Amino acid sequence: MVIHNLLDGAALTKFMVDIVPNFVGFHPLGVVLVAMLGLGVAERAGFIHASLRRLLSVTSPKLLTPILIVVAILSHVAVDAGYVLVVPLGAVVFQAAGRHPLAGISAAFAGVSGGFSATFIPSSLDPMLQGLSQAAAQIIDPNVILNPLNNFFFTTVSALLIILLGWWLTDRVIEPRLFRLEIDGDLAKTPRLEQLTMQERRALRLALLSLGIGMLLLLLSAMPAGSPWRASDGRLSAGNAPLMQSIVSLIFILFLVPGLVYGFVAGTFKSSRDVIGSMSLTMQGMSYYIVMAFFAAQFIYAFTQSNLGALLALEGATYLQAMQVPEAVTIIGVILMTALSDLFMGSASAKWALLAPIFVPMLMQVGISPDLTQAAYRIGDSSTNIITPLMPYFPLIVVFCQRYVRSSGIGTVMAMMLPYSLIFLLAWTALLLGYWALDLPLGLGASYRYEG
Repeated sequence: MVIHNLLDGAALTKFMVDIVPNFVGFHPLGVVLVAMLGLGVAERAGFIHASLRRLLSVTSPKLLTPILIVVAILSHVAVDAGYVLVVPLGAVVFQAAGRHPLAGISAAFAGVSGGFSATFIPSSLDPMLQGLSQAAAQIIDPNVILNPLNNFFFTTVSALLIILLGWWLTDRVIEPRLFRLEIDGDLAKTPRLEQLTMQERRALRLALLSLGIGMLLLLLSAMPAGSPWRASDGRLSAGNAPLMQSIVSLIFILFLVPGLVYGFVAGTFKSSRDVIGSMSLTMQGMSYYIVMAFFAAQFIYAFTQSNLGALLALEGATYLQAMQVPEAVTIIGVILMTALSDLFMGSASAKWALLAPIFVPMLMQVGISPDLTQAAYRIGDSSTNIITPLMPYFPLIVVFCQRYVRSSGIGTVMAMMLPYSLIFLLAWTALLLGYWALDLPLGLGASYRYEG
């Protein structure tokens, strides 16, 4: 294998010529931005916030903890809404129920961040990670095409696991210890769980109705044997099926339509200018990702053109084969290395942009599919989010705690969240290994083995 020097005159010139095409053609960029346009309208209109508030307001006190974690997991579709909306609301609903507000914060934070890759609803994270995994896999096999929902079945089951573990940890482990912390904050200044107005309730009903109609129409159009959503062999889940290739477009539409309905009925949107404004604000919030995508595109291009990615994959695979490391141990290693790196780099996309070109090709060489490697990454990336002060929203969580217990600090939050982190990491890893042993499908079009 020949390593190409990209500082050579001709190679450097070609790199300069290809900088813009590399960026524009970077697969994860387009899919994430398109999905976020629809999600942004739903969020800015208030549809997602209203849905979460409504669910929390009708929750039975006995089921408060699991429902709060469910709401936290559902908030993943709105990217950052979970941190700024669900976490403080967790404290509010727990305090209203006569429970310690910090327990509500811990449960919500565990669901939002510790269970970041556990989800019932596809979000922008799915195509984002899939795109990076696919680009990394194509370093050694240009024909690899991954489905944006290649981990969806596993992440759905993972959500159930996170809910059960979070419920038990909050009620049995965390909250009994928290009652030693006296609530000494100014409760008059703490937020309240505001009930939806009649107009907001009507808007929410109509928005949910529009969402249901959209999903029903999609189902009815996909059911016939001759449906245009099907691949040439008649399958809906095939990688080349129009339905699978339209996942991102469907996410866009299925959030855009109820967002528009809610916005205009509730009054948060007055005209088309408000809709365009909501999309513009969403794109402003994606500026960090766009910058990261630019450099990730150049990094992956350089890795591919220089053959460094292929060399690292080959040498790493040779080392693993020589060591005769079982595949399960290799996957555990990926999870632990990701969890360790997450302590220093919080961004899931930025971290995977660096790790995918190394992990994915290397494990493909020993027969482990990109789908499985990506699932392992998601576990490590999520589990330690809640114990690292370098996570961008960690200071915000500290501020939320200080509203109720003034002496709260970084150590308070880390100590409160450490049991969640350790249990999530161990149990989630065991779930993936069990899932693999039973050969259950990870997601649409996914596999455990890479046959080359």
